[in-house]
Amino acid sequence: MFRVECRILNRPLVSFRMMNGTHRRSATVLVRPWTALALCALLLPYGCGGGGGGGSGGSTTPPLSIGTTSLPNGQVGNSYSATLAATGGAAPLSWSVSTGALPGGLSLNASSGLISGTPTAAVNSSALTVTVSDSSKPALTKSAALTITIMPVTLTIPATTLPSGQLGSTYSAALTENGGTPPYTWSISAGTLPRGLSLNAQTGAIGGVPGAVVSATPLTFKVQDSSSPQQSASVNLALTVAGATLSVTVSQLRAGLTVTQPLSISATTNDAAGVTWSISPTGGALNPAASASGVNVTLTAPSAAGVYTLTATSVSDTSKSSSATIGVTDLAGAYTYHNDLARDGSNAQEYALTTANVTTASFGKLFSCTVDGAIYAQPLWVANLTVGGGVHNVVFVATAHDGLFAFDADASPCLQLWTANLIDTNHGANAGEITVPSGTTGNVVGSGYGDITPEVGVIGTPVIDPATRILYVLSKSVDSATKKNFYQRLHAIDLTTGNEKPGSPMAITSSTTFPGTGDGGSTVKFNPQTENQRAGLALVNGTVYVAWASHEDTGPYYGWVMGYSYNGSTFTQTSVLNVVPNVGYGGIWMSGGAPAADAAGNLYLLTANGGFDAGNASAPNNDYGDSYLKLSNTLQVMDYFTPSDQASDESNDYDFGAGGAAVLADLPAGSPVTHLALGGGKDSQLYVINRDQMGQLGDANAWEQISLGTKNSFHGAIFSTPALWNNNLYVAGVNAPLSAFQLDTTTAMFTAASTTSSPSTGFHFPGSTPSVSASGTTNGIVWALDVSQYCTQQSPGCGPAVLHAYDATNLKNELWNSGGATDTAGNAVKFTVPTIANGKVYVGTRGNDTGKSSGQGTVFGELDVYGLKPN
Repeated sequence: MFRVECRILNRPLVSFRMMNGTHRRSATVLVRPWTALALCALLLPYGCGGGGGGGSGGSTTPPLSIGTTSLPNGQVGNSYSATLAATGGAAPLSWSVSTGALPGGLSLNASSGLISGTPTAAVNSSALTVTVSDSSKPALTKSAALTITIMPVTLTIPATTLPSGQLGSTYSAALTENGGTPPYTWSISAGTLPRGLSLNAQTGAIGGVPGAVVSATPLTFKVQDSSSPQQSASVNLALTVAGATLSVTVSQLRAGLTVTQPLSISATTNDAAGVTWSISPTGGALNPAASASGVNVTLTAPSAAGVYTLTATSVSDTSKSSSATIGVTDLAGAYTYHNDLARDGSNAQEYALTTANVTTASFGKLFSCTVDGAIYAQPLWVANLTVGGGVHNVVFVATAHDGLFAFDADASPCLQLWTANLIDTNHGANAGEITVPSGTTGNVVGSGYGDITPEVGVIGTPVIDPATRILYVLSKSVDSATKKNFYQRLHAIDLTTGNEKPGSPMAITSSTTFPGTGDGGSTVKFNPQTENQRAGLALVNGTVYVAWASHEDTGPYYGWVMGYSYNGSTFTQTSVLNVVPNVGYGGIWMSGGAPAADAAGNLYLLTANGGFDAGNASAPNNDYGDSYLKLSNTLQVMDYFTPSDQASDESNDYDFGAGGAAVLADLPAGSPVTHLALGGGKDSQLYVINRDQMGQLGDANAWEQISLGTKNSFHGAIFSTPALWNNNLYVAGVNAPLSAFQLDTTTAMFTAASTTSSPSTGFHFPGSTPSVSASGTTNGIVWALDVSQYCTQQSPGCGPAVLHAYDATNLKNELWNSGGATDTAGNAVKFTVPTIANGKVYVGTRGNDTGKSSGQGTVFGELDVYGLKPN
């Protein structure tokens, strides 16, 4: 092949140079210009190049231009290809993007002008400038403004089904989209989600707790994107919600509350929607009224007493629920021995305890509180008392160690609110005073019988004045050095702190005297060493009455009664009575019972062995041994009853008043007798007396006489206070069963024989003082303690107190007793009386003390609390 170079010279000749490209041979020919043009035209297929200088020669390159005016649209994820076109210019051409940028995934081939690749991002009319350059020297360039649109992936919804749900269980499903441009908006264009479910418009999530059963409910879901133009997609899906077996269980099934007392309770449920709470009949307050599983709510008890049903109901299935039975009491307090001044032992405001729920399955020992000494006194109880900034139901316990304790009556484990040592200097004692030692060795008072061991402090039951929030209690102590100076003090204790009130305590000393010849002169003196305050205190019309007997019959002693008033700053002794001032003895024991009082403020009490001369026409005629006395509020003897065998009782130690205590009964108007008094003692005879005309000396003058055993045989001897409820009298004599005698209000007479008796062969010495809990005239339960193994020297043994519960309408039906291993009480204390309040029973014991002389053990006092098990 030849290459021809035509070079037009600047003269009238043209140089032609022909070269053999392979062999590099050449030849140059000079010709005329017009001849050269003709030759170049002929040789053009072989290549003709040239250059020129000046003169009349010039370039023949056509102008450069871009023929592409628009770019095709693409779609994310799909292959894209478009070639830019240009005309003119000197090849080769070179392409570039001079402003803007190609969408992600695309690139421009500079030589060919090909835009290609797979777009990764959507753009809408994205502006860019493309520039082409040729190979001229200098190069020619041309630019063009273009736009490119990359459409997003087509918006679709891939879901074909929805998972099924279950009633009451949490539901979760997530709808997703493919393609489109975020953010997206979800909606339901046809149909409605089942109750409890919702669609999240931003995420497409369906969630909640289905509250209804549905079968393949058709739904159309729609999603819209944010592209321009906007895309949308829809899908038809069906949702099924199946039924479920939901369950609800409340955290406790039963409880006792005082009015307005709060209760924290929860429900466990498999209903993810939780439960709603309600109370029937309506009352009180629930906060909140709905809760999730296991979340506590607070019930504030209604202000009206009664039995309420607290119910937790499944939100998703209202046929599923669980309930707790709440007994709400308006009992303000058990302020005194045997509940009230009638000493009937009846709490008819007990709504939590019933004959149906006092069983081994639902009733038992809840907790115990340790104290510093044996508990001879009955525990006292006060509702809704503010102590230490909190509101509590409070149980008060006095001990033979001269201790006084306040416990939260409901808290388990035991919560002590305060304690007081009644013989420290803060409570009026001298430094070094101790509780009086007792027992068979080392005793400093008594005859060494060991009847009360190991010490004699507070023995009689205190009394509470709710109006002033004062607890009155009598302590006994002795100086530790010589053990010859004895002290008895009446204390006014602030219920909320355990502190003494101003002007308290008041010492009761030998300066108290009474006219009589028993000491060999014209007056007799009170002896704080030999006098034992065994009977409970009585508070009547603002006056505190205290009664005494002896400690183990060590003389000289008398039956004393004294009245004291307290005005907030000072104690004043208002009255004094010695029931046997001329002959001695005649102590007021009543097995721990307290004097009773009627509506007029008259007191009723029984005296023990001592001389009797009240029937004499001339003095001395004011000795009332073995008698039932009616006293005025100034302690004047207004009337009395004395059994026919008083002299025999005295000579044979069958104290009329050693065990029996006064119980009063009021009958409807129109009855033959409207005011009765009951009492008896060691001779096994229970006397029913007309309080308005007591009859004085002679059994024939009694309104009625009920025999509990053979007289003077000790069988059926009364060392207890009977209980009276719903016109039924309950009494448990020595070695005799608990028996009921029904009162006929039309005749004012009790049945001569018991109408029902407990199934046991009998309560051994000292019998039992029963108490009754009831809801008005229904659900009567008789509570009786077997304390026969009371651990002191004269006891036949040492063992736990045993609490018994009987159906009050049928004593043969024993509902429950504490004989089970998990319900065992502390060791027994003679004459102890249970207190029943707000669904609980409080029992005082001597803990694990087993010593019959000086005390042996690690816990010398214990309050055992029984009640309804939560579940």
